[in-house]
Amino acid sequence: MELKDKICVVTGAASGIGRALCHAFAAEGAKHVVCVDVNSDGAAQTAKDVGGHAYTVDVSSEAQITGMIDAVERDIGPIDLFFSNAGIAVAGGMETPDADWQRTWDINVMAHVWAARRLVPLMATRGGGYLLNTSSAAGLLNQIGSASYGVTKHAAVGLAEWIAMTHGDDGIKVSVLCPQAVRTEMTRGQEDHVAAINGMMEPEPVAQCCVDAIRAETFLILPHEEVREYMKNKTDNYDRWIGGMRKLNRKFGALDS
Repeated sequence: MELKDKICVVTGAASGIGRALCHAFAAEGAKHVVCVDVNSDGAAQTAKDVGGHAYTVDVSSEAQITGMIDAVERDIGPIDLFFSNAGIAVAGGMETPDADWQRTWDINVMAHVWAARRLVPLMATRGGGYLLNTSSAAGLLNQIGSASYGVTKHAAVGLAEWIAMTHGDDGIKVSVLCPQAVRTEMTRGQEDHVAAINGMMEPEPVAQCCVDAIRAETFLILPHEEVREYMKNKTDNYDRWIGGMRKLNRKFGALDS
């Protein structure tokens, strides 16, 4: 899919990967870039920078996501690409309060469900469209120090797979972004975190990886190529991989507690 003259919506657009994607889409000649964030000022600034449109939305609310999609479709035009990028991380294990589990689930998974629920039928009637969902390397490898993050990011990958295999014949293209550490507000001060073991990328190269993947219509986006080898190690010998992760937990777990 070429981005020129396309209408693109990006959640989590106020900073980090979302903001970098808005700039990248604009540079590719997108017709409209819709910048969505719960941070009104941040969304407005990104929209100003790229000549786009800003919407204030809490993606933990299906009504707000659906309302925003309907407003864009009505006031701007049919959405060609929707990037469900907003996400949160909460440290802790099974003792994490239910309210934190639920909010993490709503933002990291259900926001993707709600966007797809509204958009897939619309896109299918138009002959197709593109969904780009942010997960994480944690969605493939899990997350030391945050049970809720690892679980919800796994679910995000599973959802993207399901949409791709179920609605591919409807013309729906899907990509899922699975980076390790990226320099964003979420990772501020965590340069020694286990996720940064292969270095912390800047958002702009990650955005370019997404643009390249959209053009090639590649499902799995791995800005950190090391993740592919970790995945192979996991499937080659699951028990050995678990043992390796236990070693990492002993080394880094204290940083996350």
